[in-house]
Amino acid sequence: MKILVSALEHSANVHLNSLLEHIPDYELKGIFSNSLGEPIVDMQQESIMGFSDAIKKLPFFLDLAKQMVELSKSCDKVLLIDSSGFNLPLAKKIKNANPNIEIIYYILPQAWAWKQKRVYKLAKYCDKLLSIIPFEKEIYPSYANIEYVGHPLLDQIKEYKTATPKNIENILFMPGSRKSEIKRLMPVFKDIAKNFKDKKLTLAVPSHFKDELSIYRDIENFNISYNSQDALKEADFAFICSGTATLEAAIIGTPFILTYKAKKLDYFIGKKLVKLNYIGLANIFFEKMHKPPMHPELIQNEANSQNLLKEYQNYNFSQFNLNSKLLREYLKEGSARNVANRVLE
Repeated sequence: MKILVSALEHSANVHLNSLLEHIPDYELKGIFSNSLGEPIVDMQQESIMGFSDAIKKLPFFLDLAKQMVELSKSCDKVLLIDSSGFNLPLAKKIKNANPNIEIIYYILPQAWAWKQKRVYKLAKYCDKLLSIIPFEKEIYPSYANIEYVGHPLLDQIKEYKTATPKNIENILFMPGSRKSEIKRLMPVFKDIAKNFKDKKLTLAVPSHFKDELSIYRDIENFNISYNSQDALKEADFAFICSGTATLEAAIIGTPFILTYKAKKLDYFIGKKLVKLNYIGLANIFFEKMHKPPMHPELIQNEANSQNLLKEYQNYNFSQFNLNSKLLREYLKEGSARNVANRVLE
């Protein structure tokens, strides 16, 4: 089976690798990691930083889309993963050029958070919509072929904590995966770390910053970990920048506080565009289950060392442990095998 794949992000390639384990015979074409075959481009090797840089690269992306449309004519299926800014227009172009080819979209854009009108384009141009959010189907029109296939983190995370920690000995700090996030949160994390002189302090550093530790400044008091999931498994408690790591912690069962600081203008615009009560996925899921939030969220001016310390001191560890189990039950299973089955159908 020849599969045209569009996997631009690192995370998309991780999930692609997981589902390919369940497909016995395939040939990949398109955009994906060099480690999975011979792509026309590996986007992880491209250095695109920010909106202005993306605009400058527009001719590159337009040409890339043309190549993908042409490649679709020699493939059996199309698998688009995440990255709706590129993949949704691509779905339209491929369907218009090659109406009979099946287009499968895996990891849908978060239309439930903003730009909800995208659901109609997805339903029109994609034959199968494979969701990793249990409630996502609610916002799609009745004619959309959408189903919840499980969550990919449950393919990657196999070990869970089933008991509350007796003692908090190892505290993990995860200031984010972008330089801007790190520069805003590290001063706060260093300030709160002063209260844990008797603890092991671990700093999670993304592998792409392995040679740029200078951006963290004065981290001699921290143990460095370059594997976020291993660090979360070993930690007794964590302070985490908003992102996928918060859901990883919630699934693993590591108690944590979500924190985030953005530029004032970016935060203002985000508040206008995104109508959500919470920014952590675990809390969004719990709201859908009509339950109180799973973990604290301290954002913008609230994200200071005094507030973080207070939340830590008042933390309900036993309730978090129960909620972690409930979250895993809500998500049900990993998505890799189910997605592979839909591709093979």
